[in-house]
Amino acid sequence: MATFDLNDDSVVVIIGTGAGGGVLANELAQKGVKVVALEAGGRYLPEDYINDEWESFGQLAWLDARTTSGDWRVAKDFSGLPAWIVKAVGGTTTHWAGASIRFQDHEWKALSTYGAVEGANLLDWPIDGAEMAPWYDLAETKLGVTRTGDRAGLPGNNNYLVFEKGAKALGYKEVHTGRMAINSADYDGRMACQQTGFCFQGCKWGAKWSAAYTDIPAGEATGNLEVRDRSHVAKILHDESGKVTAVEYFDKDGNKQTQKARIVCVAGNTIESPRLLLNSASEMFPNGLANSSDQVGRNYMRHVTGSVYAVFDKPVRMWRGTTMAGIMQDEAIHEPDRGFVGGYELETLALGLPFMAAFLNPGGWGRSFTTALDSYENMAGMWIVGEDMPQATNRITLHPEQKDQFGLPIPNVHFDDHPNDIAMRDHAYKQGIAMYEAVGATRAFPTPPYPSTHNLGTNRMSEDPKDGVCNKWGQTHDIANLFISDGSQFTTGAAENPTLTIVALAIRQADHIAKEMAAGTI
Repeated sequence: MATFDLNDDSVVVIIGTGAGGGVLANELAQKGVKVVALEAGGRYLPEDYINDEWESFGQLAWLDARTTSGDWRVAKDFSGLPAWIVKAVGGTTTHWAGASIRFQDHEWKALSTYGAVEGANLLDWPIDGAEMAPWYDLAETKLGVTRTGDRAGLPGNNNYLVFEKGAKALGYKEVHTGRMAINSADYDGRMACQQTGFCFQGCKWGAKWSAAYTDIPAGEATGNLEVRDRSHVAKILHDESGKVTAVEYFDKDGNKQTQKARIVCVAGNTIESPRLLLNSASEMFPNGLANSSDQVGRNYMRHVTGSVYAVFDKPVRMWRGTTMAGIMQDEAIHEPDRGFVGGYELETLALGLPFMAAFLNPGGWGRSFTTALDSYENMAGMWIVGEDMPQATNRITLHPEQKDQFGLPIPNVHFDDHPNDIAMRDHAYKQGIAMYEAVGATRAFPTPPYPSTHNLGTNRMSEDPKDGVCNKWGQTHDIANLFISDGSQFTTGAAENPTLTIVALAIRQADHIAKEMAAGTI
């Protein structure tokens, strides 16, 4: 396995090893580029995963100190933001459900399509669906996405069958078991899904794609990739010209190390990536790296979400089979007559009993809560995924007083719902309840959004440097050899689950970086 010297300034340093960083590291390594990947968490493989919701959360989730503010329910009920963002090699690709859906063409151009929306900071992406199509093809092949190529869809479990029957009763047509990065048959050296039902806790079979046991080991096998786990990056350094030159990090023993670099790629997730840029402020960059636009940390998006659960007179046992077992996409259109711009999807979701109790009514009891838990075996569930509006005031900032275990200012995550978000969520609640009532639900009820969904934005792409942080390649406008390589580069969120797009952008970015390195331009 490769090891590179701390003073080797020819390497590309990638911070984070999830859907963005892990894929980028492998793609560059396959092209002969030397890569050092720094991961704040440990390394866990399928034999280490725990089929227990609470214990798995403790093993994998990012639990470092954070604070929250804003009118979102999270600030009141989950103020420390105990988010299902994974702190481990492979990042949140360990935890994700596997849904892999392309953006629709109009979603790349939200400002042009929707027009100006009061209170929103909408912007068109500097790329479009036609430019991304070949990269999506490569990403779908890498992930083994079902219902693409010649790969069959997954079978429908009971939770899906109830969902499908209700959707079709309302006249919906775009309903199926999803385009999933979960093998429906043996593929790419990974076995078919065994329908165990613990997709969020890490797939013990390896049937679900995760960078942890696909791209990372493939990259290491080239001899061009070194992954240093339990390495928490503190600061990115630069020279007098403003070019980044090195990364300071705390190693697994708590010692501060400095790794020199030719290029630095930030892929630490939508909260940690802007935090790192802000914590890297210097005399030359007093507001943080790549922040001449004052857009670092702004435009935080998390998708419009919420859930609908229903109780039936017969058992459903929604926990059996894949966690996210199906999707309805008819509402993922731009039809402003519904009272909002953009669209949403409904996707089946099964929470285990511990998390069901935690999110149904945190801190509260009473008959509505206890009777719902009593009916768990007869329960079906779905989740809302919709395009939320970027807002300049929804942002990641550094806490003025609180520090983490390394003495670094912790992030504060501020989020207020936009009126468009609320209107979309209310419409989705109404439709979700109607779907279940159409097939005989004895009780249907919405639950509010969870602490963390799809964290996006905060270092967004823009054509004009004053509007964002990076260009169409993820290259920061201010610093040519500093790149953004995760979901924080999203200009807008679209209605689709983001991982496929993050992977496609990472493959595309690797191609660009390798070509520019060969040409000597970076």
